[in-house]
Amino acid sequence: MTIQQLIAIVRDASGLMVTDGFDIEQKDGCENIVTSSDVAVQDFLCQQLSLLMPSSGFLCEEKDMNDAQPHEYTWIIDPIDGTANYSRGIDQCAICVGLKHGEEMEMGVVYLPRTDEMFYAEKGKGAFCNGKRIHVSERAFNNGVLCTALPVYHKEYTDICSRIIIDAFHQCNDIRRFGACAPELCYLAMGRCELYFEYLLSPWDYAAASLILTEAGGIISSAQGCPLCLTEPSGVIAANNAANYRQLLDIVKRHS
Repeated sequence: MTIQQLIAIVRDASGLMVTDGFDIEQKDGCENIVTSSDVAVQDFLCQQLSLLMPSSGFLCEEKDMNDAQPHEYTWIIDPIDGTANYSRGIDQCAICVGLKHGEEMEMGVVYLPRTDEMFYAEKGKGAFCNGKRIHVSERAFNNGVLCTALPVYHKEYTDICSRIIIDAFHQCNDIRRFGACAPELCYLAMGRCELYFEYLLSPWDYAAASLILTEAGGIISSAQGCPLCLTEPSGVIAANNAANYRQLLDIVKRHS
């Protein structure tokens, strides 16, 4: 399996996503939805990747597809990260596919069809967007832009997240909320922003993009400062350098 094969499969899958005709269902209230495009993209990816690596496992967002534990290699897939954005015609929505080997990410691809930005990385080989190498910015915390969000699926944590975001806002330059984790982490990887925080995410939200970010020189961890768990939900913080990461981690810990 090569990164170019994976990129080709993801690009082919995007043909099932860029369509005006799709059905929408609620999974758990109006905040958490699934479209027929999510299901079609995921089915296509799983079929194609199974043909290339028959012994691999899968951890996917839709249809409770979790066959990760007994396998040396596991695909972690979000067929459309930012489904709410996708359903409303907003550009920040992405196909995310990561390959986990043991406890580490080996490959990651994040593709935004509406902007035609293909982010990808292999462990130890750097991070790229549309064939050009990318790297995090060198901006300090006080000039950094924080990508973040309130916990739309877990509104019971709204007050905690609000305190963290307000504290960080007083120390950084500004805040952005694009509504999709993987594009935001890729934007951090290419220097469009410097900081990232979300209180609780699923592994398919961040797995593929986490490798792209670290290969671009960034730092990412759980909200407690531990290595990310690639098979369980986790809070996520990330930054462009160690000093900014420590400052953001201190803010998160102070209010958690």
